[in-house]
Amino acid sequence: MTAAETNGAKPKTGIKVIIVGAGFGGLVTAIECVRQGHSPVIYEAFPSLKILGDIISFGPNAGRIFARWKNGEIARAMRKISIDLTDYGFNIHKWDTGEIVINQKTPPRDETAPVFNGHRGELHEIVFNYAKELGVEIVLGQRVENYWETETAAGIMLEDGTRVEGDVVVGSDGVRSKARTLVLGYEDKPKSSGYAVWRSWFSNKDMLADPETRQFCENGDTFNGWIGPDVHFLFSTLKGGSDCCWVLTHRDEHDIDESWSFPGKLSEVKEVLRDWDPMCTKIISKTPEEKLVDWKLVYRDPLPNWVSGYGTASGHGRICLLGDSAHPFLPTSAQGATQALEDGVTLAVLLREAGKDNIRGGLRAYQHIRYDRVTKVQKTGETTRDMWHNTDWEKVKKDPTTIQFPREEWIFMHDAEKHAEEVGHEVIAKASA
Repeated sequence: MTAAETNGAKPKTGIKVIIVGAGFGGLVTAIECVRQGHSPVIYEAFPSLKILGDIISFGPNAGRIFARWKNGEIARAMRKISIDLTDYGFNIHKWDTGEIVINQKTPPRDETAPVFNGHRGELHEIVFNYAKELGVEIVLGQRVENYWETETAAGIMLEDGTRVEGDVVVGSDGVRSKARTLVLGYEDKPKSSGYAVWRSWFSNKDMLADPETRQFCENGDTFNGWIGPDVHFLFSTLKGGSDCCWVLTHRDEHDIDESWSFPGKLSEVKEVLRDWDPMCTKIISKTPEEKLVDWKLVYRDPLPNWVSGYGTASGHGRICLLGDSAHPFLPTSAQGATQALEDGVTLAVLLREAGKDNIRGGLRAYQHIRYDRVTKVQKTGETTRDMWHNTDWEKVKKDPTTIQFPREEWIFMHDAEKHAEEVGHEVIAKASA
């Protein structure tokens, strides 16, 4: 049996990995580093863990990673608080009439590659606590002011002036990561994608009180989507119907220079849905205004590289980007968080394969292995959004399956750990030449 199957950590490598950001990408990178024998430490600007956010999705290619931890115990804990659509599936409605065009069935459950859709904060807490259980040092309330590297080391400067040294630094702190500027050699500004989402998570109290909306909460978990011209509205109930959440994607050219997250206004949401199936407005009207967030979707051109000193004159190849810092995803891909997890697994395996004396080769191989796959998966966010927002309803009438949410095998069947182990040695050799 492999170490992955027995959950056994491999012998120590002596590689100290400094990870900036304690989101899913950072935490999973740290956990996988422990499994591969490295010594990770996480620095996070937030002073405490808060159970915030709304729904997040992890495909089976992420579930395959979680299922290997603690003999499946972590995946089982995540399953308990995730949506269960085994019986319900996904109802896709026409935007104006409300008719159900198709019920997309849920694939059979696979315990070795489970799928999770649940509250971002609650799932994050499980992963956070597991990282701590493994002994990962997580330093909260420490903002990183700068990154540095030499031929033999890399590190960060904290806001209080503390200088931290390691062998590798991983920038996993999102699209505003300061590591981006060091890696790229210039500052790239985020742009509006031309779209925004309103999103909310709330209890079922008012939904249950209304005979018209009670159906979504009294018989277990549900998932419904209304698809219309340049807008789509997705509504879920979870935890046996006790929690409700929805996401509405729409056209928006708001300036994002300063911030791209604001308190939302229900009146604006209702205006967008004015000519839609009245059930959409009914659901929206049960949402407490203080629970509504207006999130502008950020777009960045694909980065030319994720590793310092790669393709540029300066840099020692010891600092890399991971997750949203390297490749922000649109929500319609349903793969943003999962791809960050694949990054972390791949990086941990390759650092082990390359060894402490060839960090540069290991990081370059990480980019080689991940780059094309990530770029292709990123595109699915655009193609799914455009498919829904420009639906040919005559075509759908003839073949309702054309409007289903894509489930692509080349994405879902990928095993990041196995793949990195299979090709790592060869790619590191080429990257080190």
